Amino acid sequence: MSEILELNGRRYRKPQRTTVVICADGCDPEYIERGIADGILPTIASFARKGYLGTADAAMPTFTNPNNVSIVTGAPPSVHGIAGNYYLDRETGREVMMTDERLMRSETILALMARAGVATAAVTAKDKLRRLLGRHLDGICFSSECADTEVEAMVGRPKPDMYSADLSLFVLDAGVKLVECGAAELIYLSLSDYVQHAHAPGTREADAFHRAIDERVRRLVELGATVGLVADHGMNDKALANGEPNVIFLEDELNGRFGTAAVRVICPITDPFVRHHGALGSFVRVYAREADDIPALMAASARLTGVEIVLDAAAAAERFELPRDRESDFVALGDENTAIGASRSEHDLSGLAGHRLRSHGGLGEQRVPFILSRRLTPEYQRLAATRRLRNFDIFDFVLNGVE
Repeated sequence: MSEILELNGRRYRKPQRTTVVICADGCDPEYIERGIADGILPTIASFARKGYLGTADAAMPTFTNPNNVSIVTGAPPSVHGIAGNYYLDRETGREVMMTDERLMRSETILALMARAGVATAAVTAKDKLRRLLGRHLDGICFSSECADTEVEAMVGRPKPDMYSADLSLFVLDAGVKLVECGAAELIYLSLSDYVQHAHAPGTREADAFHRAIDERVRRLVELGATVGLVADHGMNDKALANGEPNVIFLEDELNGRFGTAAVRVICPITDPFVRHHGALGSFVRVYAREADDIPALMAASARLTGVEIVLDAAAAAERFELPRDRESDFVALGDENTAIGASRSEHDLSGLAGHRLRSHGGLGEQRVPFILSRRLTPEYQRLAATRRLRNFDIFDFVLNGVE
């Protein structure tokens, strides 16, 4: 059987040693920069000398589902079809959570590796991702959120609360156990951004969490694994000086000007875990009742303070590499300090519990860490220095590009 597998125009070598890719959900580069400067991340800091420590661009919109699927397919949403956590099905008029693997239009690197005889595992914090990551995967696949007693026994503790830092640490501990017992040669670990939504870089809670990540990365390296660490998106403060969320409720704004039900705004950040962000991000999709109103609706949206860019469907699909047939009439993006919602009545912000709103989705959260525990080959050093890196390059680099 060939040692090289092909998917979406890329060639991937089977793992030469145990290989672990970690998607640190919401890990803005500032967490890494502050963590290294403050001595919180000694293991990751060492990769600047003996591995690779850089940044890359995430897929747009900068939400969890499209980016995790991009990472495991090595391709943008225009190829794999998952363009958000949530979307409007134009044919039925229903709003749909994008957790159904049947919505995917690409195989995954994980499934192909397992089919080629590589013992493969995918572990995720949130169960919403499990079916997408596990599509056609003949291997180990489970979530912290829904871990069964067998998984709890392997990790050595009960599954954690879904709103906790431990939801992610449980994933990492499961990955360590899988390496220790030799159960998998290729492992994908996808964490939760609960901490990053609530705590800025340099805070006590953020430091404790990232120190715990660094300790588990160190253990994986001690076990001989090659580790790649990347993120699905960054994170920015979206609050006013007084602490109140800085939000444009775009559906209210447009319906107030153009008439009731003139538009429907879909927030693709929406998922079952909204307590820490109130389903507010910096990228929304807008559906107009009347096609003739679209230019005026776009112009009105673009004039709102805090809106960074407004694009029609074709322009959004081209610029952000999105599936054209799943796009709305137009998209609106907030700047790095502004969130955009639908109607005020649809967003429950009580879960912020005194925290400033921190969220993602726009261009301001596209830059993410891109880290490898081993030194790059000369060829991949040149690629890293001369090419725009994407977070979904990580499997290419970790499988093909390390010494």
